[in-house]
Amino acid sequence: MKILDRYIDQLLEQSTPEAPIWNLEKIRAGAKPSWNYMDGCVIKAILELYLMKKEPKYLEFADNFIDYFVQEDGSILSYDPKEYNLDNVNAGKTLFDLYNLTHKEKYRKAMDTIYSQLQGQPRTSTGNFWHKQIYPNQVWLDGLYMAQPFYMQYEVTYNDCKGCQDSYQQFIQVYRLMKDLRNGLYYHAYDDSRQMFWCDKVTGLSENFWLRALGWFAMALIDTMDVMPESMAAEKANLGKIYKELIDAMLPYQDEETGMWYQVVNRGGISPNYLETSGSAIFAYAIMKSVRLGFLDESYYKYGRKAFDGICRTQLSEKDGELQLDGICLVAGLGNVEMREGTFEYYMREPVVKNEAKGVAPLILAYIETLLEEQKSAK
Repeated sequence: MKILDRYIDQLLEQSTPEAPIWNLEKIRAGAKPSWNYMDGCVIKAILELYLMKKEPKYLEFADNFIDYFVQEDGSILSYDPKEYNLDNVNAGKTLFDLYNLTHKEKYRKAMDTIYSQLQGQPRTSTGNFWHKQIYPNQVWLDGLYMAQPFYMQYEVTYNDCKGCQDSYQQFIQVYRLMKDLRNGLYYHAYDDSRQMFWCDKVTGLSENFWLRALGWFAMALIDTMDVMPESMAAEKANLGKIYKELIDAMLPYQDEETGMWYQVVNRGGISPNYLETSGSAIFAYAIMKSVRLGFLDESYYKYGRKAFDGICRTQLSEKDGELQLDGICLVAGLGNVEMREGTFEYYMREPVVKNEAKGVAPLILAYIETLLEEQKSAK
């Protein structure tokens, strides 16, 4: 897959911390550089690529990028823990590897800065973190990925596992509250107060099964299980069961020809629903990684690989000497504004873009899994 090596080099060459080429949300808004989850996704993927390939250019890029934001006292440029926005925790995952690799004390301090947010994060009646302070009482699948792997890893590494059970229980509540027992999929969001216009007044659930949200939840499970302590073997096995049920629920919806999944997962035959790149890449990565870690048996690998190959075949192309990854939903959420009402039509009208972080990062992670599999097969 030399084409992917070229694509990654192209992205890095065209990006700086002030203006990363993959952050289309910032570019479109004309916004200043900030600490955000999109950049965090890509830098984490670049770090994983370094750990696998040991090529210094990847570590150098990731270190320079995060170093730009993290100050000597551990404060982070543009980041306020008291905004209580789970999205802002995501980039903190890069700090564990960067601290171990560079020994910069400011990275260790920055972990404490981010952890301080989780200590004060408002919670629902079920004990789950609010997705954001501006979204009171709401749990989004996205937020599990943004916060829980960092939370679990921090507790294991620096806090004697005191909060590990809390992190685990937040997954259990999502499993209890947000899973549809008929098809095994999870709704995008839940309002504990039943007040939001987008939720069902009895269940508190939003209306649809959005691919990338399901992907975030799958990644949250696999990445959190990956860092859980040995003392939680029973809990890890339980999350593994929940994870396998999710993958088993997704497979009937996998497109036969491309291996990808639709933007609204269970409504593939309805126009203008489309095969979406970011969520498909997330599941490609999650499935292949979970086979490698032993959470799924070897027979599942082909489903992840099929999605990866399908994305590369149908969504990665070259124009004027430059590679581009297409078919990425820019953003979708359930908000305080009426146009984000969570209907099928809503998910269809959000912009579809190229070379955006939320498609780029999981494709890199999936690529790493294919390389690891090749290494294993060569032995």
